[in-house]
Amino acid sequence: MRARTVSGFVRCLSLLVAAGAALAGLTPRPASAADIPTFAVDASWPKPLPNNWIMGQVGGLTVDGQGHIWVIHRPRSLTDDEKGATLNPPRSKCCVPAPPVLEFDTDGNLLRSWGGPGEGYEWVGREHGIEVDERGFVWIGGNADNDNVILKFTLDGKFVSQIGKIAARTNSNDTTQLGKPAETAIDKAADEIYVADGYGNRRVIVFDATTGAYKRHWGAYGHKPDDEKQAAYDPKAPVSQQFGNPVHCVKIANDGLVYVCDRINDRIQVFKKDGSFVNEWFYEKNTLGNGAVWDLALWPDPKQTYLLSADGENNEIRILKREDGSVVGAFGGGGRNAGQFHWVHTMAVDKLGNVYTGEVDNAKRIQKFRLTNADALK
Repeated sequence: MRARTVSGFVRCLSLLVAAGAALAGLTPRPASAADIPTFAVDASWPKPLPNNWIMGQVGGLTVDGQGHIWVIHRPRSLTDDEKGATLNPPRSKCCVPAPPVLEFDTDGNLLRSWGGPGEGYEWVGREHGIEVDERGFVWIGGNADNDNVILKFTLDGKFVSQIGKIAARTNSNDTTQLGKPAETAIDKAADEIYVADGYGNRRVIVFDATTGAYKRHWGAYGHKPDDEKQAAYDPKAPVSQQFGNPVHCVKIANDGLVYVCDRINDRIQVFKKDGSFVNEWFYEKNTLGNGAVWDLALWPDPKQTYLLSADGENNEIRILKREDGSVVGAFGGGGRNAGQFHWVHTMAVDKLGNVYTGEVDNAKRIQKFRLTNADALK
């Protein structure tokens, strides 16, 4: 009798364990360490440029639909000793400024180069921001005093059209003129281009990507932007109700959320596509100087689980959970060795999870970080 009782108890316990395991399989599990992206720098990327070329400060970087890496740099940022071969008489054997727009493959080979003044348009005074849309157009901007324009080119550098013009800035509510735009993002389904506008203005502004017609714009918290002089950022003061300068990035997720870098205020603000405010997250709130939120990239897994956030003042890239903005990882650090940063200014991620970065000030380089855990893409 006792044996049957014990046997029945064991069978019952086994069934309970099995049921518990089945229920556990139905319960979403939190992200584990194996799911969080990790990276290793590829110190051999990119390959040396041809023609004795050298790169200046990196004003923008993006990855196109083929996985090619597009860079816009600033040839005029090079010092005389860096471009010594171009002086008269030549100062040294090295080097010659590369054309401003460069296209690389994932192995670091240079595929295409162009840019600078041409017929039918004025080139920007200081290159800033580049985007390549799925229709085969390249969008660039600038942040010199009169760079109040976005220029549109073919992949081979043929001028197509522009929004705004190379002329004096007006104000943050002008629907035809920009204000030293920092970056753009394309909404393919709506055929719209979003502009982080920027170093002069304090807004996100949206245009028809084909016609250039104005659609809408907004400032911080979805408010109407204004150009009143702002006090210097103070982490102890009430949070600013307006964007600071620069409004440095804009990214659009597949679920329709729009992420904006309010760089000097150490925050990311989140919106719907109509400009309705959703949320904001602060990072390293005691950061002064040039601020803690310089650029963003969406992780390429199906749910776009993570955001990567470049911080050019603290010289690191943070890995954020997109659902709540929490920090789950970071890489980089200040320095000039491979894998370190000095003013990491711009970044992008390809479909394989590789991260590409560009630096300004006197760093003047691009780097590649290979994804080291494939589970992060599931």
